[in-house]
Amino acid sequence: MAITLSKLKKMHQDNSKIVCLTAYDASFAHWVAEAGVEVILVGDSLGMVVQGHATTLPVTLDEMVYHTQMVQRGNQQAWCIADLPFMSDTTVEQTLQSAARLMKEGGANMVKLEGGERVLKAVAALSALGIPVCGHLGLLPQSVEKYGYKVQGRDDASAQRLISEAKSLESAGAEMLVLECVPASLAKSITEQLAIPVIGIGSGKDTSGQVLVLNDMLGITVGSSPKFSKNFMAQSDSIQQALANYVSEVKSEQFPAEMHLVG
Repeated sequence: MAITLSKLKKMHQDNSKIVCLTAYDASFAHWVAEAGVEVILVGDSLGMVVQGHATTLPVTLDEMVYHTQMVQRGNQQAWCIADLPFMSDTTVEQTLQSAARLMKEGGANMVKLEGGERVLKAVAALSALGIPVCGHLGLLPQSVEKYGYKVQGRDDASAQRLISEAKSLESAGAEMLVLECVPASLAKSITEQLAIPVIGIGSGKDTSGQVLVLNDMLGITVGSSPKFSKNFMAQSDSIQQALANYVSEVKSEQFPAEMHLVG
């Protein structure tokens, strides 16, 4: 049975963990969904793990549409979120046009965009047109040149700002939120204060669910993987078994463990 936004919201309300994973092509999307992953994220992380770039910034909208198309050919039941890539959401009008392409051409169920106050008008406009939106706060890969790869929300002022931005995104119409690399206690507080699902990555275990980059959890990332990740292939006989173990450990709250905290 296909995963719907209503089901994901009910899972959040029932404290039933949501499992999310990235995918970038049809074959992996098939096996990710078969393993019981409820949400597939076609992330602009593909710029690093598929294309070999140092950051996500070079990824184009055309490439995001292309990879979303491939994922949706292989995906039979998971909810599919597609990233709006760098500089594809600089104005409300551009954001609407970019989202339309990801939905109409790519076949995405939802679009994700990074930032807080900057994107509120765009989120409201997308929501008014019936386009499901996922926000993204904390570490923002598209702003890495300015802020770097580091934990966000460690001090009281920045923590309060993230809480305020999360609430504002929800009020503007966001139906889901990704929190990347924020302290576990802050992620827990934000999750408890929102009525929408909060998906964590490097943000502790008390969010509505977890997401990892597929290549990281399979241990095939070139170079070092993030501290918050785990190589699920290390004790698995196959990719399918590694995916099943990831689903099981998120559901049972074995992952993430203390060793996967980032701050």
